[in-house]
Amino acid sequence: MDFDRDLDVQGLNCPLPILRTKKALAEMETGQILRVLATDPGSLKDFPAFAKQTGNELVEQKEENRVFEFFLKRK
Repeated sequence: MDFDRDLDVQGLNCPLPILRTKKALAEMETGQILRVLATDPGSLKDFPAFAKQTGNELVEQKEENRVFEFFLKRK
């Protein structure tokens, strides 16, 4: 998937991945896609909840070798 900005929060635990994601999205324009790489297992629940709460769209999520990849579309 194409994306406009990349954010690597691997090795960080809750709440840092979400806080850094929130900051990155605030710096982006409506419709842009942010790719986030995370290793915190809690992020599997945190990112869908964050997207729902903020109105940003979780376009896709994947997991490979215990690295979670999230694509969020800025509202």
